[in-house]
Amino acid sequence: MVDVGEKAETARQARATGSISMQPETLALIVRGSASKGDVLGVARIAAIQGAKRTSDLIPLCHPLALTKVTVDFAIDRAENTVHCLVQTECFGRTGVEMEALCATSIGLLTIYDMCKAVDRGMRIEGVHLLEKLGGQSGHWKAT
Repeated sequence: MVDVGEKAETARQARATGSISMQPETLALIVRGSASKGDVLGVARIAAIQGAKRTSDLIPLCHPLALTKVTVDFAIDRAENTVHCLVQTECFGRTGVEMEALCATSIGLLTIYDMCKAVDRGMRIEGVHLLEKLGGQSGHWKAT
C-alpha cells in the first residue's frame, strides 16, 4: 500500500458516472416501481452507497477512507432506454476518493442488473468513468 502518512489532509471530492441500457419494457418496470424484486432505484442507491463505503475491501491496496458524503443520482433516459448513474463522494483525508466514486457507480448499476435480470438478461452496463476529482496535490482534474 502506498504510504500517505506524510500527505496533508485536504478536502477531497470525486464524481463518476455510468449507464445501463435495457429493453423498453424493463425500463417501464423500473419507472413504475413494479419489478418483482421491489424498488430498483431505491435499492440500487443504497447498494451504491455501501459500495463506496466498502471500496477498500474490494480493491486490493486501496486505503480505507472515512467518507463524509456519498450522493447517488439516477436519471431515466426513455429515448435510449437507459438509466444513468451519477455518484459524488467526499472526504477530508490524505488520499483521493476516485475509487469510491467508481466503485459506487459500478455497484449501483450492477444492482439494477441483478434486480431486473429475470426479465432482461441483455442489459448493458457501459461508460463507467471518472468525471472529476478535486483536492490533494494534483488539484482539480476534469474529464474532457
